[in-house]
Amino acid sequence: MFKLKFLLLTATILTSLASKADCYLVKEGSHILKNEGHCKSSFTPQSTFKVPLALMGYDSGILIDESKPVFSDEGYVANINVCKGPHNPREWMRDSCVWYSQELTKKLGLSKFKEYVEKFNYGNKDISGGLTTSWLSSSIKISPAEQLEFMQKLSQGDLPVSKSAIENTRKIMFVMELPGGWKLYAKSGNGRYKKDLQQGWYAGWMEKGDEKIVFVNHIADTKKQNSYASFRSRNEVMIKLWDIIEQKAK
Repeated sequence: MFKLKFLLLTATILTSLASKADCYLVKEGSHILKNEGHCKSSFTPQSTFKVPLALMGYDSGILIDESKPVFSDEGYVANINVCKGPHNPREWMRDSCVWYSQELTKKLGLSKFKEYVEKFNYGNKDISGGLTTSWLSSSIKISPAEQLEFMQKLSQGDLPVSKSAIENTRKIMFVMELPGGWKLYAKSGNGRYKKDLQQGWYAGWMEKGDEKIVFVNHIADTKKQNSYASFRSRNEVMIKLWDIIEQKAK
């Protein structure tokens, strides 16, 4: 609860810095609750691609559980301090470390990587940008509408991987417990889509028992900003999800 209050407070502070979200989508079952902005424009998934990567890793047996395997960052340059040093799958997802993703795709190999991207029908399925970089401001692109569909399939266990791969991916995606008994599963992503302009994702779902509400929020800055677009996207979602929870409780 303290973490949620902190995020809400941070969101109010950053509101004046945030660009209007290009897309905000929320869906419950077959019912669209929110459809705001331009949700069919495609962008690189950036760190939201760690979600399909986790599914690939667990399904192929490279990843074992939340704590195994531990990969070393030796030979890689960590751009942020929290990504320095060895990481396990849970820490990889939490700290959003690019180098762990790259180690995983190297172990997968290009053929297997390509096979999974196509099986998932993920965005434009274009891996020409390379085994270790195609999702990072490169060739793979996905629209918010497609992200929503992918996240809904994952939340429902409806993807062509093993049940254990889906369950382990869910575990490392878990963010926090929300008010009213809801649980939040999500991943952020940040990058540049133009020289000085950022784009930021926050995508996932919240669930309570059999109820699942899937969401995607995407920001594409129209002017240079000092704060990460992914943080602003996440903070916007936290306020909006709070409103949905309040409405569901009435």
